[in-house]
Order: sequence, then C-alpha cells, then structure tokens
Amino acid sequence: MKTTSKHLAKEKVKKTKHTTGTREQWLVARLKLLKAEKDLTIRSDKVARQRQGLPWVQVEKEYRFDTKKGSASLADLFQGRSQLIVYHFMFGPDYKAGCPSCSAIADGFNGIVVHLENHDVAFSAVSRAPLPMLLKFEQRMGWTFPWASSARNDFNGDFGVSFTEQQQRDGAEYNYQRERAIRKGIGKASENPVAAMTGTDVATYTRERPGMSTFVLKDGVVYHAYSAYARGLDGLWGMYQWLDRAPQGRNEKGLWWRFHDAYGKA
Repeated sequence: MKTTSKHLAKEKVKKTKHTTGTREQWLVARLKLLKAEKDLTIRSDKVARQRQGLPWVQVEKEYRFDTKKGSASLADLFQGRSQLIVYHFMFGPDYKAGCPSCSAIADGFNGIVVHLENHDVAFSAVSRAPLPMLLKFEQRMGWTFPWASSARNDFNGDFGVSFTEQQQRDGAEYNYQRERAIRKGIGKASENPVAAMTGTDVATYTRERPGMSTFVLKDGVVYHAYSAYARGLDGLWGMYQWLDRAPQGRNEKGLWWRFHDAYGKA
C-alpha cells in the first residue's frame, strides 16, 4: 500500500514520548499556562519596582578607564546621560580571547545600545584586559557597543567580578556569598571547554566572573544602584529566552555554544 504523508504523520505521533492531544486539550492546557505566565509577569513587575527602590550608594573612589576615545572616568562613561548600565565582561589580562559565555550574551548588545541611549541610559562593557586586546576581539566579533578597559583600576574587584589568587584560595565572595576555599588545583583547561576557549587554565579563567551593575549620575555625583551576578544575568542572555520557549527548552547536555564565528569548526 502506498504510504501517504498523513500516514507518516500518524506514525510520528505514535512514536513520540511527549504527551500528545487534541487541539481542544492543547487549548485547555495553554490557558492554564497563560495564567501562570501572567502571574509571573505581574511578579516580575513587582520585583523590578523593588529593584528600582534600592538605596543608591555614592561611588567615592576615582576610576580611570581606557576607551577608544581615550582615558575616561566613570562619570564620562555616562556620555551625557543620567543612567549607566555596565556589563562586567569576563576578559582577564591573561586571556587570549573573551569568555564565550559572555560573548554569547554580548552578541545581543549591538542592537539594544541605540535604544538605551535614546532613553537616557548609557551602556558599556568593562573588562580587565588591556584595551588593544579588547579592540582586537571586538573587531573579530563585529561588535560596535562601547567597551572600556579597567586594566589600571580596581573597578572589577570592587564590584565583585575579579579576584586575586589569594582570594581564590581563601574563598572568593561572589554573588553575595562566600565560595569554598580552593586548597588544591581546580582543573586543567582540557577539563573545562569554556576556559580552553579563552586560552587559559581553569584557575586563571575563574578569577574573572560575569555580572552587571547600574549607576546613576545626579548633580555631578555617581551612585551605584544595582548589581547582579550568575543566574541573575539569565534575562540578559537572549538565546536562552528564545530556547525557554522552544519545544524542547534549553535541552543542554554539557557545553554546546561557541563563539558565533566558530560553529562548524573542529
């Protein structure tokens, strides 16, 4: 008997392990999910207001950054606006390339910066690597968003995203909690594909951490308003927002992402 596409579709339905049903059953389940999604949106709005209600803390230390336009203070990074968002990009002075995870997040920055800037919000990535290293990697990735080097200041350490070897051994404080002390080596680069992609060993790689911080410039004074780290950055990682809505979700079995120009390469 000749097999039709309709018969093939039925065979595929029979073989799937995922729950199947009628359009009516799907609609019932979807409406139930819609309520949960609306509840989450309302909760998210409430958390956003709580986030915006945090007390501002005056930034008293003077920081000097290296940028394409020359030496800049933290206030200069505002570029005449009243608010500043900083993405703490993992790119240490001993890295050969930027962190691939931070790079996957940064792939979404080009498109948003113009909108932020036209809503009184400046944006800049900040990393500890020297500016020439940042610019070389920026050119490779095709990025145009502002990127400043904090190689000559304590900005990354003060905002909890860079650590010394001693802090690492004693237990660094990251994401508002102290990590366990490292008494022995913490692995070779070959055991950590992300570290390997940056051309570093695991210890060197993990002395830098991801994060984001926001600042306000009021009457010539810079205030720190907010910082988030680790899973607190999930909402900024655009591809995950899409994957969370894909049929199989994140569906991760180990590291799968690469620099966007490295897919398909051995």
